[in-house]
Amino acid sequence: MGWLFYTDGRVKTYADEKAEIARLCTFEGEKRKTELVKACKVGSTWYAAARVINLDGTPVEDATYVTDADGSITFGAVFLTRYDDGCWGYKDMEESAGPNESRAPLGLIELLSNLKDEGSYAHAWRQRCRDWAAISDYEEGDKIRLAAPVTLTDGSTCQIVTATHYRCGRQKRRCYRIEETGGLVRLSKASLAGSELLSSAKGEASPVLAEFLAGQGG
Repeated sequence: MGWLFYTDGRVKTYADEKAEIARLCTFEGEKRKTELVKACKVGSTWYAAARVINLDGTPVEDATYVTDADGSITFGAVFLTRYDDGCWGYKDMEESAGPNESRAPLGLIELLSNLKDEGSYAHAWRQRCRDWAAISDYEEGDKIRLAAPVTLTDGSTCQIVTATHYRCGRQKRRCYRIEETGGLVRLSKASLAGSELLSSAKGEASPVLAEFLAGQGG
């Protein structure tokens, strides 16, 4: 399915988006109905868990999902969203279609019904979500070794870095000091996958940033 944009301006805020995701996940047919269990937004992507039940009370039979004890099944859905010239739009995918976006929180993944085929797209998608959630969120002063060297814009590489921050206005932005050069670099969460904590140095201040600035005469 392609992108669908709303030109009537009904979706403008986070609350509007959440309400629309709930509406899209709630419908009723002649034999079944679907209802939203949980929805959460990560970046510009909405992740949803939706439950399907039979109106006559019989267990739901499905080729992909194992029926839960209450006779229902709960599946995962992904809604890519964006604004284009002020108009909100979305593109939706069910987890068994193998969506690329895979940062659904573990709390949502745990709500989904078991899968019949461990080799399915849905199983791979859930594992990617778990892998993303398992990436460490390092503390100030933590010294880490990346799983593989990262190539920087100047062609150099780095692998051992220390977590620190810099200020942008009133906000603190996470960055990392390169062990080999003492320079600072921004790293994506994906680049931290499989990294190893070498040492921890928790603290409110940033000694590594202070050292860097002192070396720059700041």
